[in-house]
Amino acid sequence: MHQWTVRMSSPGALAIVIILSMITCWVWGEERALLGVEADHLSPGSGSGSTHRRLRRGWIWKQLFVPEEDPTPRVIGQLKSDYDRGEFSIKYILAGEGAGNVFEIDEFSGEIRTLQRLDREEKAFYVLQAQAINRRTEEPVEPQSEFIIKVQDINDNVPQFQNEPYISSIPEMCPVGTTVTQVTATDADDPLFGNNAKLIYSILQGEPYFSVEPKTGIIVTSWANMDREARELYLVVVQVKDMLGLSGGYSSSTTVTVSLTDVNDNGPTFQHNQYTFSVPESAMVGTTVGRIMAEDGDMGVNARMNYSLEDLEESATFRIQTDPVTQEGVVLLAKPLDYETKRRFVMAAEAINNIVDTRFLSYNEFQDRTTLKIVVEDVDEPPVFLTPVYEWKVVENVVVGTVVGSVTARDNDAVNNPIRYSIDKSDIRKVFKIDPNNGTVTVAKPLDRESAAWHNMTITAKETNQNHLSSWVAVFIKVLDTNDNAPRLAREYQPYICEGTQAGELIQLLSAVDPDEPSGGHHFYFSMVPDKHINPNFTIRDNQDNTASILARRSSFTRRDRAQYQLPVVVADSGSPALSSTSTLTITVCSCQAGGHCPSGGVEALALSMGVSLQTMLGLLVCLATLTALCVLLLGVRRHRRKQQQALEEGEEEKGLELTEKVLRYGEPGRGGGRGGDMASCQPVPLRSHPRRRDRRLRREEVAASIRMSLRHSHLVGPDDEVFSQFILDRLEEADQDPYAPPFDCLRTYAFEGTGSATGSLSSLESYGSEASAERHARPRDPRPHLVRLTPWFGAAEEETTF
Repeated sequence: MHQWTVRMSSPGALAIVIILSMITCWVWGEERALLGVEADHLSPGSGSGSTHRRLRRGWIWKQLFVPEEDPTPRVIGQLKSDYDRGEFSIKYILAGEGAGNVFEIDEFSGEIRTLQRLDREEKAFYVLQAQAINRRTEEPVEPQSEFIIKVQDINDNVPQFQNEPYISSIPEMCPVGTTVTQVTATDADDPLFGNNAKLIYSILQGEPYFSVEPKTGIIVTSWANMDREARELYLVVVQVKDMLGLSGGYSSSTTVTVSLTDVNDNGPTFQHNQYTFSVPESAMVGTTVGRIMAEDGDMGVNARMNYSLEDLEESATFRIQTDPVTQEGVVLLAKPLDYETKRRFVMAAEAINNIVDTRFLSYNEFQDRTTLKIVVEDVDEPPVFLTPVYEWKVVENVVVGTVVGSVTARDNDAVNNPIRYSIDKSDIRKVFKIDPNNGTVTVAKPLDRESAAWHNMTITAKETNQNHLSSWVAVFIKVLDTNDNAPRLAREYQPYICEGTQAGELIQLLSAVDPDEPSGGHHFYFSMVPDKHINPNFTIRDNQDNTASILARRSSFTRRDRAQYQLPVVVADSGSPALSSTSTLTITVCSCQAGGHCPSGGVEALALSMGVSLQTMLGLLVCLATLTALCVLLLGVRRHRRKQQQALEEGEEEKGLELTEKVLRYGEPGRGGGRGGDMASCQPVPLRSHPRRRDRRLRREEVAASIRMSLRHSHLVGPDDEVFSQFILDRLEEADQDPYAPPFDCLRTYAFEGTGSATGSLSSLESYGSEASAERHARPRDPRPHLVRLTPWFGAAEEETTF
């Protein structure tokens, strides 16, 4: 029987611990041994059969221990096979975790030693395999066996707090023992080995208000009635130690921030017993009078409060509301103030918390009261009318000066200033006037309801002293109706009666209107003008509904007998006194169409009004249209011929303008010899073309006609004649003003030299036709230049330039 033998060396200081561990490992090894594998070795035998031998494997230690953080390499155990006889024929081999770098084995003796420092927190145990082989045969003499080397813990780690920082809150006034929070620390050392990882908690700072349970780290309150208003924040320092707090262990600490949350343990408190405010009497409703504040040591919803005004009738004049931001009580004006009526107000104000918690205070301790005193300041106010609106009634057509009503205003100030009244200037009609001293309104102009049924005006009341303040009031005056308008027919009726109408038939339905508005409504009466003779043709029937009917009294109305009839109609109202009007209707006899229709327009109506038949009227209209067409045609032909003639004349004018025209004149007396020597030709003067020939043609014709007339009379008058002188002056003036007129100054000598001359006129204007040729042959031949005929002016034809 061969067995493994393990020798172990252990430090003396850990002898007891090692023994206990060996016992545990032995129990564990025994359990493993029961499940071990039994090896059967086959030995050589003779013959064909084989003999089996059961060999028991040597016992091996299954667990070894090595202390952590030991820097010195040391032998922690020894493996030895039963086959090892000390001849070093057995070779020991180590494999597994850390083999070769952390652990090594002496292949001759089987001693296992450490090679480096071990840290249990990095690796707590190593699983290794050991084997023994024969050096000569290299065959295992023992099967491979597995064992564990466990790193033994020492206290080399400091406990650490988790989940830092610690912040917690608890309500103020909480009872003793209220849990605040729990701190937790961990230690990396082995919690199963000794007391290295066994922790204990304690308070370093925060007593006597807080305490901590040593094992769990739960922090609880140890002081009753902690008040947030006195102290809101606490810093609690908690320490944790390992090894159950024994000396030689490690420790660490953490800080826990504990804040007290608010509870409603304080009521509102006013800092003053009385608050005094002042407000002018002119302040508008809603004006802020003042603010009051009740202090509350709490915060948030616990400090919210409501204010109210109590007792006294003055509370209706003012009201108070809470400012949601500042929690102040805002005093507001609820009604208008009047200094003359009341000058001071005294009232009580109360503040109470919205949330009341009777666990801490009684109900009455959550409210407080103070006194408000409000003084009203006097302000100069405008006059005040006794009535905000005045409405009067007056009958139309009353006498000017009639009193319509009166307004009254008063000054409520203590001085009571006198007041003057006036009507606003916007009332441009000035139908009424007012007494400035007493406010009496009277009629200034006649009133007519039909023109204006209402009169609206503004009356102003103004103080005569101090600031001259004023106010105004609206006045509405209704003009009442009187029966001052006579009724009249509703419209201009044009009744007609058809030929062949029978007696009693309706001809026209009448109605009437009246600008008046009687209180009982209108009621009109229709009748004919009273006459001693009864109208044989028509009658009027009053329908008693403000209408009347015109009826035919007889039959056989024809246009041949009479085309129109006059019928006076009387319309009266029911007023007091009653008024009436008379209207005369013209009833036309008509040749009605089918259905009783009488044409009111067009050819047919015109024929009827003229007393002719429709066929005759149509014939007349056709003849009139034919004549109109002929006239238009003749006018067109005449205009066409005139255009042709104007075109021909314009062509001749253009040809005449191509010739150069020359005008001859006589020299002044005394120049040259004899009569023949007085005659000299003027320098050729080319006539300028007229830019507007067509526009001035009529003017030239008038001038030519005037010249002809003057020349005809020139044989009867002398050069000194007044008519001739005026003619020449007029022509010269026209020539000076018109640059396009012929030079009339050259004609002054030609006009009258022939009347006293033996040879007759030398002017070419009177030399034309056969007479001029005979005179020229009868005179002896004169070597002087002969007179020549003037060329036509402005290209005109011969008949237009012959005078």
